[in-house]
Amino acid sequence: MKQITIAGRVTKDAELRQAGNDQVCGFSVAVDDRQGREKTTLFFECSIWGKRGESLQPHIKKGAPITVSGDLTSRENNGKTYLGVRVDQVTLQGSAGGGGSDRQEPSKPAYDLDSEVPF
Repeated sequence: MKQITIAGRVTKDAELRQAGNDQVCGFSVAVDDRQGREKTTLFFECSIWGKRGESLQPHIKKGAPITVSGDLTSRENNGKTYLGVRVDQVTLQGSAGGGGSDRQEPSKPAYDLDSEVPF
């Protein structure tokens, strides 16, 4: 297994697809790679399987900063190599765009953990 962690921006809204008996949430992440004065962008196709993917799909939106960790994959098609990540962990970094304001508002958690604790 080849573990990788990447941080970048989502290139389009996540899509939920049916794959056999399971569902998979697919999205792409653009990661800037700078070497000296040169800048290139790497694109990773990401997939989250099952209920986790289904619950995260509405929150993964185009332009949103995101960090993902998981198993590095690659495939070739017509002489091009495509990189991918079978995602184990996701961190949503905040909202995309900032709502037209220069001031960044702190992001709110998706749900209140204190209200779910049974004791």
